[in-house]
Amino acid sequence: MLNEIKKDADSRMVKSVAALKNELAKIRTGRAHPSLLEHITVEYYGSEVPLNQAASISAEDARTLSVVPFDKSMVSKIEKAIMTSDLGLNPATAGVNIRVPLPALTEERRTELTKVVQGEGEQAKVAIRNIRRDANHQLKDFLKEKELTEDDVRKGETIVQQLTDRYVGQVDELVEAKCRELMEI
Repeated sequence: MLNEIKKDADSRMVKSVAALKNELAKIRTGRAHPSLLEHITVEYYGSEVPLNQAASISAEDARTLSVVPFDKSMVSKIEKAIMTSDLGLNPATAGVNIRVPLPALTEERRTELTKVVQGEGEQAKVAIRNIRRDANHQLKDFLKEKELTEDDVRKGETIVQQLTDRYVGQVDELVEAKCRELMEI
């Protein structure tokens, strides 16, 4: 029982850290990276699909992304989707190739983005703490049902706390690294 609770909490905490990594990848830094555009959806034959399923995205250089639609008729829809996204980008179309120049980040914008990163990190920590709470409730429920002893529950709570500390540390490292990356010029 202890192992099951530990495995469940561990796998859920891993997912929380993975979700944070995914969110941090969307926050743009000064460098062009194809993952910046992956969360943008575009209408493709009547359904909304992620941009990377409707076009090929690549980094042309450090400040420019290149988007090549799989279907030539999609150029205007993709261009519009990029413009209306929350990234504040202005694509330029040359035939079928869409170039997306990334403007340099101002100091003010960098500071705003670090606050966003810290907020995302805090949400991930809250999720991890909620997982700890759920695991501790499970342990106490097993104690009430007399399926575990008090010593087992204390041992389980210690194990869950160690997991929590480890994953909160990983979240802190990710947030710190992303903030450093945002603040470098």
